[in-house]
Amino acid sequence: MISMWKKFLKTLRREERGITGLETAIILIAFVVIASVFAYTVLSAGIFSSQKGQEAVYSGLEGARATMEIKGSVVATSASGAVTTVIFTVANPLDGAAVDLRAPDDDSPADGIADSNSSNVTVISYHSQTDAVDDLDFSASVVGWGDNDSLLEPGEKFEITVDMTGVENIGTYKTFALELQPVIGAVLTIERTTPAALDPVMILN
Repeated sequence: MISMWKKFLKTLRREERGITGLETAIILIAFVVIASVFAYTVLSAGIFSSQKGQEAVYSGLEGARATMEIKGSVVATSASGAVTTVIFTVANPLDGAAVDLRAPDDDSPADGIADSNSSNVTVISYHSQTDAVDDLDFSASVVGWGDNDSLLEPGEKFEITVDMTGVENIGTYKTFALELQPVIGAVLTIERTTPAALDPVMILN
């Protein structure tokens, strides 16, 4: 009789050990699943952040590569005591993306300002303490080596002639700024002051 009770008690202990092991396994599996979900979430967030950072870097590089720079002096011509044109040469500083320097349409009326339906994409604006005019008329031509299109490409230089008849009369000791705004890239600002006497052709400092 005693031996039967001992066998019965041993059987109970085995069953308890089996139940405890099964519960432990379920808990461990649950922890593994939860840890996997959290790990996936963290990795996904990290990958997403890395992609956004990469896009921001590439966007900044694209903008910098499309920025123009001035090559040489800024020249102005005058007539009747006022500046009529401003001439300068630009180039692509980082051998980057081409800049479209297609000339504006200034037909109706021919007032030195681009027409409202003009096809130009690069805009030149005038600013001073007393006047501000957007989208001035200009022409651009290749200087030296280059192809026959209107794109400022690596290795090319373009001479830009800005028609200043659409702004206020620029006389002596006048400080003004021209802003070249390409489709992509930073704005190129040219700020100059006219001298004490206006010559037909002069270099602006």
